[in-house]
Amino acid sequence: MKRSHLMELMNAARSVRDNAHAPYSGFRVGAALRAGSGRIYTGCNVENASYPEGTCAETGALAALVAAGETEIIEAAIIADSPTPITPCGGCRQRLAEFGAGEIRVHMGTLDGRSETMTLAALLPGAFSSQQFKKD
Repeated sequence: MKRSHLMELMNAARSVRDNAHAPYSGFRVGAALRAGSGRIYTGCNVENASYPEGTCAETGALAALVAAGETEIIEAAIIADSPTPITPCGGCRQRLAEFGAGEIRVHMGTLDGRSETMTLAALLPGAFSSQQFKKD
């Protein structure tokens, strides 16, 4: 992966983070997904007074990707203002696995430049797969 491609993805996540609706926690998160086409789709967290009804940044980015007619993720980035890079929540890990193979890289960053990269398989070993539901 070229460093410029990684920076483009991280910058997209950083920019969309500013649009997050986080009046309750104050914790803004941005996500950017690179599709198989090379296009980047972004999302930010959207909180709701009824906490479980909020939307994670990764979920918003996935919705934008699918709405554009794409079905494949080849790379992901998540950024937040935290002391250490945050990982996607469990539900978002499974959502990412729906559209990306285990070897895709998930880049996690902070506003002050700290970062960590893991594969989706390392973040979610034993992910559910559509193959488990296919009948012979």
